[in-house]
Amino acid sequence: MANTSDRVVVITGSTKGLGYEMVRRFRKKGLHVVVNGRDEKQVAVTVKKLERIESEAGVLGVAGDISVSGDLKKLLDRAVERFGHVDIWINNAGVNQPDKALWELSEEEIDRILNVDLRGTILGTRLAALQMEQQPDGGMIYNVEGHGSNDAIIMGLSMYGTGKRAVTYFTRAFARELEERGSRVKIGRLSPGIMITDFTNHALGGQEDIELSEKTKQVYNILGDRPGVVAGFLVNRILGTTKNDAHIQWLTKRKAAWRFMTAGRRQGKFYDPV
Repeated sequence: MANTSDRVVVITGSTKGLGYEMVRRFRKKGLHVVVNGRDEKQVAVTVKKLERIESEAGVLGVAGDISVSGDLKKLLDRAVERFGHVDIWINNAGVNQPDKALWELSEEEIDRILNVDLRGTILGTRLAALQMEQQPDGGMIYNVEGHGSNDAIIMGLSMYGTGKRAVTYFTRAFARELEERGSRVKIGRLSPGIMITDFTNHALGGQEDIELSEKTKQVYNILGDRPGVVAGFLVNRILGTTKNDAHIQWLTKRKAAWRFMTAGRRQGKFYDPV
């Protein structure tokens, strides 16, 4: 793989939240970074913020909807045109589900959730892998897990959880395919746990507010983290990992158990108790 100063990372959904915090840290470490988001103005603002970070590495912004194959192809092509290769591709973009039971969701809402969270991840993986197969050093792809990846079930997140459970299966299955083919390309999973961002309180990419229950707020106070904290951990592990089917997990079972045991210290961390 290329030296750190020449490595290129593409992160979908990187104008805010975890995606932005990861791309910011990659830039600080001297990697060329490619930013993506649906809103062209927000992409431009993010590029300017990243350019203010002192670094000799380049920054590129490409607006587009990752559920649209043509937009994904444009993202990849622009990255390769600018930097010549892609070393790390992270399928991070996602949308949350409105707090509704399955029968309350419209077909349009179901399509939006699955098209972004699952189909966009699959198409992004495929495109990145095809490009990396042509590169002498291959490359590394990461897909972001979420609620449902570990088979957890919560009312009001059935469709989001379905998509994320499928992402986990898809990533592990594709890792097996890459290994059996002796590919230079590798793939892994990022498990960031619960982060307190706009994603937490908004569904379908910000189109709808989510009113969190008091019970959910209590859980978030105990298990939640700011995306910057999680991003620092993930980026360091990504740069130190070269194996196929890697699983980089922030909120482990042991860490979660410890937080519940010491919950009194964390109450009101993000949401004040009623």
